[in-house]
Amino acid sequence: MYEAKNKIKKLTAYFLLFLLLFLAGSIWYEVYLPSQPGAKKKVEFPVEKGASLREIAAILQRENLIKSKFFFLAYTLLMGTNTTLKAGTYLLSPSMNTPRIVQKLSSGDIERKKITIIEGWTLEDIANYFEKEKLFNKETFFKIVGYPPAYCLRNPNLSSTAAVSLDFGFLKNKPEDVSLEGYLFPDTYEVDIVPGESEEQRAKRVVKMMLSNFDKKLTPQLRGEIKRQKRNIHQILTMASLLEKEIKGYHQKQIAAGILWKRLEHNWPLQVDATLTYLTNRKSLQLLRKDKKINSPYNTYKYYGLPKGPICNPGFLSIQAAIYYEHSPNWYYLTTPDGKTIFSKTLQEHIAAARRYLK
Repeated sequence: MYEAKNKIKKLTAYFLLFLLLFLAGSIWYEVYLPSQPGAKKKVEFPVEKGASLREIAAILQRENLIKSKFFFLAYTLLMGTNTTLKAGTYLLSPSMNTPRIVQKLSSGDIERKKITIIEGWTLEDIANYFEKEKLFNKETFFKIVGYPPAYCLRNPNLSSTAAVSLDFGFLKNKPEDVSLEGYLFPDTYEVDIVPGESEEQRAKRVVKMMLSNFDKKLTPQLRGEIKRQKRNIHQILTMASLLEKEIKGYHQKQIAAGILWKRLEHNWPLQVDATLTYLTNRKSLQLLRKDKKINSPYNTYKYYGLPKGPICNPGFLSIQAAIYYEHSPNWYYLTTPDGKTIFSKTLQEHIAAARRYLK
C-alpha cells in the first residue's frame, strides 16, 4: 500500500514536471520565439484609435506577426501592458517576438518618415519630393500652401493664397494672395505616420511643423534687427530667396545683398535673372528676350522693387546675409558658370565681365 502511494506520488510529480516543461516550452515557442526568426521584411502595422486589445491581437496573428493571439493577450495581461498600447503606425517584423512587439506598441515607437528639405528648393521642388516620398500628392500640397506664380500664369483659375491657418505672427506682412514660398524652412524633419489620417490632414500638419521651425529659427535678435532697419520679415525673406538662387558663399551673399538694397533705395530695377527662371523654369543662360516682358510682379526686369514674394525657400545663411548685408562701392554683380561671383562698380565694368565670363 505504501509503495503504491509512493508510485502515485512519483507519477504525479513526473506529470506535473512534464506539464511544467510543456507549459514552459509552449510559452517559449509561442511568446519568445518569433513567428519567422531571421526574417528581414518589415510591415506597416496601423493601430487605430480606440481599437481593442483583442482586435489588435487578431490582426497581428492574421498578418503572421505573432503565432498566437491567446498567448499575446495572456502576455499583455500578465505584464500589465494591456491598457497602454498606443495608436499609430508601427514598423513591425515577423523576426520580432511578442515581448518586442508589445514593447514597441506600448512605448508609442510609431513609424516616422525622415524628410530633408534642401536650401533653395521652391514649392514645386518640395511638392515633387513629398509626392515621391508618398506623403501626399502635389495638388493636396498646393491647395494648402498656395500655387506657385508660374502655375497661376498658365491657369488664372488657380490661387496662390495659402489655406493653412495664419496663426503665426511672422506671416502678418505676407500678402494674402501670396503663397507660403520662402516660409517653409529647409531642414530635416521627422513625420509621424498616423493611421486613418487623410493626405490633407497630413499635409497641413507637415506645413505647420515647418512654419513652427521657421518661427524658432527667427530669433528675437534677428527680428529686432529687421525692425531696426524698418523692414519686415516678408521683405527679408524675399531678398534672402534672391541671394539663395543667385550667390554662393556667405560673404558674397552679404555684398550682393548690399547691392540689391542700394538699388532699391535709389529706385533702380533689380534685374535679377533668378526671378525670370522662377517663372520660366529655364536656366539663366537659357533666358530669352521675351522672358523679360513677362507680365508678373515677380519679373524684376519689368517691375521695380522686390518681387511680390520669395522665389524659393532660403537657408539660414541667406536670411542672415539679407539682414547683415555689407556696403560696398559696387552696383553690379554676375555669377560665372562655375559659381564664382564677379562684382563691378560701373556698367562698363559689368559688361566687360559678362563678355569675359559668360561667353
